[in-house]
Amino acid sequence: MHHFAYRDGKLFAEDVDLTALADTVGTPAYVYSEATLRRHLRVFADAFAGADALVAYSVKANSNLAVLKTLASEGAGADVVSGGELQRAIAAGVAPEKIVFSGVGKTGDEIAAAIDAGILQFNVESAAELATIDAIAQNRKRQAPIALRVNPDVAAGGHEKISTGKKEDKFGVAWADARDLYAKARAMKGVAVKGVDLHIGSQIDDLAPFETAFTKIGGLIADLRSDGCTIETLDLGGGLGIPYGEGAVPPHPDDYAEMIKRVTAPLNVKLIFEPGRMIAGNAGILLSRVLYVKEGEEKKFLIIDAGMNDLVRPAMYDAFHEIWPVAENNAEKTKYDIVGPVCESSDRFARDRAMAPLKAGDLVAIMSAGAYGAVQSSQYNTRALIPEVLVNGGQFAVIRRRPTFEETTALESSPDWLG
Repeated sequence: MHHFAYRDGKLFAEDVDLTALADTVGTPAYVYSEATLRRHLRVFADAFAGADALVAYSVKANSNLAVLKTLASEGAGADVVSGGELQRAIAAGVAPEKIVFSGVGKTGDEIAAAIDAGILQFNVESAAELATIDAIAQNRKRQAPIALRVNPDVAAGGHEKISTGKKEDKFGVAWADARDLYAKARAMKGVAVKGVDLHIGSQIDDLAPFETAFTKIGGLIADLRSDGCTIETLDLGGGLGIPYGEGAVPPHPDDYAEMIKRVTAPLNVKLIFEPGRMIAGNAGILLSRVLYVKEGEEKKFLIIDAGMNDLVRPAMYDAFHEIWPVAENNAEKTKYDIVGPVCESSDRFARDRAMAPLKAGDLVAIMSAGAYGAVQSSQYNTRALIPEVLVNGGQFAVIRRRPTFEETTALESSPDWLG
C-alpha cells in the first residue's frame, strides 16, 4: 500500500496536489510519503511482534537524513555499508547499538570509526577483513563484535545484478570455509564472535529460497555451537520484494515472518533484518514533466525532463516502473517509448508503454521510485541533482534542494598553468 491516489482527476501524495507541488518545487523531483514510510516499517516490525528482533533499515536504499529520522523515530536501527552511511545514521538519531556494518570493502578508517561509535556488530565478508578488524580493535584496546556473512549458495533476486547469495558472487565467506574461519575468529583478541549473517539477494518474490537458506544456516549454527562458539544473533538480511506492477506479487511480511519464526524458533537467537526496498520503494515517486512528443519512423517517443542520471534502475537492471499521468485521463491509449534527455540510448524508462495521450507540459509520476532512486543519481551531462520532497498530510518540505551550477562545480579547480 502507498499514499498516492487520484482525487477528482488529479494525483495526490497524501493530501498534497502533485500539480501544485511541481509548480512550486519544479521538475524533475522525488516525492516521498512519510505516512507510507511509517506504515511499511510498522507492518514489518509488527509481523515479528513477540520475537527478539531488530529491524535495521538498509540505508543504501534511501539515505536522505529526513527519511532516516522518520524511521529512527519509529525505533528502526540501520544497516550501513560505508563510513558515510554510518555518519548519516548516527546524525539521524539511530542509536549505535542498533547499527550493523555490512559490505565487502570496509576501509581501516571506517572500521575504526564504527568501533569507536560502539555499533552492534560488523558483518564480516572475508578472512582478510576479519584480520584487519582484529588488528584495529587491538590497537584501540577494544573488542569488535562480529558475525561472519556466510554465503549459502542459494540463488535468488529479481535480476542477476541483485543476486548476492551464490558462490560465484563477491559477497560473504564460502560455506565450506565458515567453520574454520569462525575458529580463527574465536582465537583473536580483538574480535568477539556474536552471530551469523547472510543475505541472498534483493527483490525476491518467493519464500522458497529464503526458507532454503535460513534452514541451511540453522544447521551451521548448531555446528558452530558444538565447536564452542557463542552465537547470539542471526542477521537474515533483507531482500523481500515489492510490487512494481509487472505482475509478481511478493509475499506479505506476515507470511515471511511466519516462515522465519518456524525455521528459527529452535535457535534461540536475536533476529536482525535489513529491509530497505520493502520500506522505501513504494513510498516514493519521481515526478517529471513532458518536454516533447516525438513522432519517429516506427515509434512515438515521450521525452520527459527526468533522465537516467536521476533514476538509473531501468537502464541498469531493466527495471519496470509503472508510470502514471498526474492528470487522470481516460482517453484511448497509445504506445510510447518514454525516454529522458540524457545523451545515451539506454536513457529509457519504458518501451512501448500504453498511455493515454500526453502533450508537452503534462506531468507524469514514475512510481515505486523511493528506493535506489535518489541514492544512485549522478550529475552526468552536468545535470544538477534533483530535489527530494517529503510529504506529511497536507504539508511538504524540500529535504534536498536542487544545487546551483556554482555548487555543482564547487569541488573542481584548474591548475595554475591553465591560467
